[in-house]
Amino acid sequence: MKRLTLEVKGMSCAACAARVEQGLARMPGVQQAWVNLASEQATVDFDERSLSPGELVQQVERLGYRVGMRRVEFALQGMTCAACASRIEKALERLPAVLSARVNLATETAAVDYLPGAISPREMVAVITRLGYGARQLEGAGQAMGGAEAGELAARRRLLLLAAVLSFPFLLIMAGETLGLGLPAWLTSYATQLLLATPVQFIAGFPFYRGAFFALRGGSANMDVLVALGTSVAWAYSAASPLILHHGHRYFEVSAMLITLVLLGKYLETAARGRTSEAIRRLVALQPQEATLLVAGEERTVPIASVQVGDTVLVRPGERIPVDGVVREGVSAVDESMLTGESIPVEKGPGALVTAATVNTYGALEVTAARVGEDTTLAHIIRVVREAQASRAPIQRLADRVAGVFVPVVLVLSLATFAAWYWGLTDQDAERALVAAVAVLVIACPCAMGLATPTAIMVGTGKGAEQGILVRGGEYLELLSRVDTVVLDKTGTLTTGRLQVTEVRPLEERISAPELLALAAAVEARSEHPLAAAIVEAARHGGGGAQREATQVTAVPGRGVLGTVDGAQVAVGTPAFLAGLGVETVELEKLVAAAAARGTTAVAVAVDGLPQGIVALADTVRETARQAVSELRRLGLDVWMITGDNRYVAQAVAVATGIEQVMAEVLPQEKAARVEELRRAGRVVAMVGDGINDAPALAAADVGIAMGGGTDIAMEAADITLTRGDPLAVPMAVRLGRATLRTIKQNLFWAFAYNIVGIPVAAAGLLNPVVAGAAMALSSVSVVSNALRLRRARLEGSA
Repeated sequence: MKRLTLEVKGMSCAACAARVEQGLARMPGVQQAWVNLASEQATVDFDERSLSPGELVQQVERLGYRVGMRRVEFALQGMTCAACASRIEKALERLPAVLSARVNLATETAAVDYLPGAISPREMVAVITRLGYGARQLEGAGQAMGGAEAGELAARRRLLLLAAVLSFPFLLIMAGETLGLGLPAWLTSYATQLLLATPVQFIAGFPFYRGAFFALRGGSANMDVLVALGTSVAWAYSAASPLILHHGHRYFEVSAMLITLVLLGKYLETAARGRTSEAIRRLVALQPQEATLLVAGEERTVPIASVQVGDTVLVRPGERIPVDGVVREGVSAVDESMLTGESIPVEKGPGALVTAATVNTYGALEVTAARVGEDTTLAHIIRVVREAQASRAPIQRLADRVAGVFVPVVLVLSLATFAAWYWGLTDQDAERALVAAVAVLVIACPCAMGLATPTAIMVGTGKGAEQGILVRGGEYLELLSRVDTVVLDKTGTLTTGRLQVTEVRPLEERISAPELLALAAAVEARSEHPLAAAIVEAARHGGGGAQREATQVTAVPGRGVLGTVDGAQVAVGTPAFLAGLGVETVELEKLVAAAAARGTTAVAVAVDGLPQGIVALADTVRETARQAVSELRRLGLDVWMITGDNRYVAQAVAVATGIEQVMAEVLPQEKAARVEELRRAGRVVAMVGDGINDAPALAAADVGIAMGGGTDIAMEAADITLTRGDPLAVPMAVRLGRATLRTIKQNLFWAFAYNIVGIPVAAAGLLNPVVAGAAMALSSVSVVSNALRLRRARLEGSA
């Protein structure tokens, strides 16, 4: 009987606690369950042979509550192929209280979701260590793994140099035999070759023996087993040939050259894999290590970890801002290219928001910290990219299934090859049979299959992060490549989300346009309505003389505002509001209706009871919106616009952006239903939005894309976040998804084709084991190198 304590979130009263308790107690295999409302904990005694912790969690979630889970990440060492990753994954998932484990061969990391209190990360490390691999917990989103990678690369380099130096004479021997050159007898002697090959076999090749031992002890097999077995057979046959077999045929060069070539392949693979995670390292390097803290007017240089929310930091020109915060004092321009991709610095003054790791250009700023450490935008970006790189794409499932049985199948094929050559194809020629069997062992490569998908996802998500495209997981890159329909929310996505005055239209020649705007702004200055703010802003920058002051201002919510300006009574609002004040509104109503037909919102203005004209406003279309729509169409996508605005406004924006299919007057709660309708019609839908009311639709789409600068709720619901806030980032994201999937398919084709073709050729005796080993070593390198080509992928379209 096992006892498990769960953190249960969302309980509000004793009835909730009773419901959870009864729901758990009814499960077969549960002996007893009790829930403490005050501590928000459920304790369960259950039979672990008939129930898993995951099923208990699912039961709580079915009851409508959440279970507190934790995620821990480990940096791993010692994995050589997909079988190693699968072995660690299965061992972790067998642990009680571990809900899921994902091991990524390319990043050499493990991400584990578990129930806190029931198991600790230290216990997980112990399990991984018992399997024969190294593991250490990664603390924080910003922790780099460069040191471990550099150490692994240096260790592989040392072994490679040892093997290369001792194997070089065998290269001379092989060249001499091929070209018929006379070689010194001491060089080709049994004793010399034994002395050269033995250190290569058992010192340089020790990692393969170690990996094979731990794999076989755990009841599985991996690439180490294939290499260790193949080279050991060649070495043992050669060592025994003059003593037992009484002939001079030796294959020391096979064992030594095979180990050297495999070590070379692993070294190149490790170096190439290191380049796939450069995006993470560059992001981590952006974070300042120190900050200048202002305490009682004094400056103190402190480690970044010492800065707390509410502290004030001084940022000098040229320095990176250490925290997310608000400018308290100072004026400058901040280079936000690391966040938005825009090279032009953004002006900042008191009250402006600034982001950690952006660069202050010319003026000193005093910034009040709002988010620090792991809560900053940069830390969030690093965390999203790292989790995405550790994720799996659905296309990887086939490779995972094959990798799970690959090595045992190869071992059987190698034995079958030996048997076929020894008893069938030759007259019990052990040497010929042995050469063919060893070639089968060493040409087989599960590594290429294991690396095909994760390396492409690593490079793709890293490339995306550099371009301001944050992808939550590999599955969304794959889905994005299959999208055929893009639904764009109007406000904040195609438009700026800010109202601007588009037209000031006086009636005849009664008043000038600047004067009309100035009078309207004077009475609107005290209003908090979005229309009022836009009119005041336009008057401030549009001329019309000094800003007027209004007195005796009276606002009628939803209708208009009335006030006195320079002794004249000024009314601004709907024609109905003005009519109620005795103003003749026939001409004004015509102008307002015409403005509405053009997709703008207009307010009418009257002075001393006489109609004077209108001020029209609109949410202006983003400069790049039309180009973005055009590029999406060139990518073969069906583009829709969805908005809650009336059909006139929607049609005006549609015409301006080149969108032909419009869903207008859609209530916020209906947006998700409209997306579902498109999906039910067989479409693969990407929804792009930025507001709170877009969150349900983002979640309902196959791929939800949140625009930068939008609400946190929208970004939380989205699968992809565009930090640039530019519609052109949408077609860029689609190109990134397509390029990544194309690379994955190329890698998988190469990995499978290589084994499908190579193993039969080796079994047919047409490959020297040394050539087979070289091909195996280069197969993994080729897959990783192909993935690295994604870094040069062009995501921008033509104008």
